[in-house]
Amino acid sequence: MTPQTASPSPESRVPSPANKAIVLAFSGGLDTSFCVPYLKERGWAVHTVFADTGGVDDAERAFIENRAKELGVASHVTVDGGPAIWAGFVKPFVWAGEGYQGQYPLLVSDRYLIVDAALQRAVELGTRAIAHGCTGMGNDQVRFDLAVKSQGDYEIVAPIREIQKEHTQTRAYEQKYLEERGFGVRAKQQAYTINENLLGVTMSGGEIDHWQAPGEGARAWCKPRAEWPSQPLQVKLGFVNGEAVSLDGEKLAGHKILAKLNALFAPYGVGRGLYTGDTTIGLKGRIIYEAPGLIALLAAHRALEEAVLSKQQNRFKPEVARKWVEVVYEGFFHDPIKTDLEAFLASSQATVNGEVTLETQGGSVGAVAVSSPHILSAKGATYAQSADWGVAEAEGFIKLFGMSSTLWAEVNR
Repeated sequence: MTPQTASPSPESRVPSPANKAIVLAFSGGLDTSFCVPYLKERGWAVHTVFADTGGVDDAERAFIENRAKELGVASHVTVDGGPAIWAGFVKPFVWAGEGYQGQYPLLVSDRYLIVDAALQRAVELGTRAIAHGCTGMGNDQVRFDLAVKSQGDYEIVAPIREIQKEHTQTRAYEQKYLEERGFGVRAKQQAYTINENLLGVTMSGGEIDHWQAPGEGARAWCKPRAEWPSQPLQVKLGFVNGEAVSLDGEKLAGHKILAKLNALFAPYGVGRGLYTGDTTIGLKGRIIYEAPGLIALLAAHRALEEAVLSKQQNRFKPEVARKWVEVVYEGFFHDPIKTDLEAFLASSQATVNGEVTLETQGGSVGAVAVSSPHILSAKGATYAQSADWGVAEAEGFIKLFGMSSTLWAEVNR
């Protein structure tokens, strides 16, 4: 069956009495908070799901649960999304080793796991109606909708998309809408759109959208330079088949390793960037991102991979990686091409085993030591130091290797 999307008319969205339940992917922020009374006033019984993908502490988790109750939802559940986001996104992303357009580390890819949690809740409630708080201006609407459509015949309701034709300043309208109904709005949410999960934090809105220097309020985990610790930080990561399995000798689940890396490297300001990129719908997107743990993980994995993969693997793999990143960024998380690309990436990781020592003094992180039984070192030669071949062999290699260019020069002098 072809999946159905909801009618664009808010006034016409009154569901039949037999199917009033709707599942809303909920974060407690401005957009999803607005969605609750908006949907309730149109006849829906709103059931919220918060997929905890590891970016919030106990206090924030409690705030989200209380926020849902305050808004009057029919039910609220919190789902542990840490293991799923590691297995479903972090592991193949680190294997790929590339950011979108060479920079952005796809920090909102938890959206796909959020959709999975919402669909599971819909099954439990026996409803085919799913709602989200994405706007019609960004990429998340594409990710949410395609992830839902690829997994069944659901009705998708997107309240923020519905209001934006009539209200061009949607955030101001949402804030007023909530306040008129007696619901407060956090000060930071009035200025910025903030997304936070195990992968990191993204911030947009305010001066960021206006191409101005970000204010001090546009900061989350990463400390400014004046607050960096004075002593360097070193950590050791262990890898098996390209997957991080230990931190400083302690074996841990992947999502716990990433959470610890976030806590270790954020005080040093590692992983913060100001990024402008091409969105799926064609607009330019400008955001601040902070991903201390993920950037550290990428640095360690790349250092190990460069030492153990062949020259041809290291040359070709970035092409596959860029395609995988584009597919995930643009919402095709369930397209078969993603599975095909991951088969190659997984194959390339068979010898990516060993330990990497990372070091930071603040701002950036680098690999300072690598150990692995698979490092491609020659027994009788070390680059720029010693070789077990002679002058004649070197000159013969150079002659044959440069034959085409040399012939062109001779013929066309």
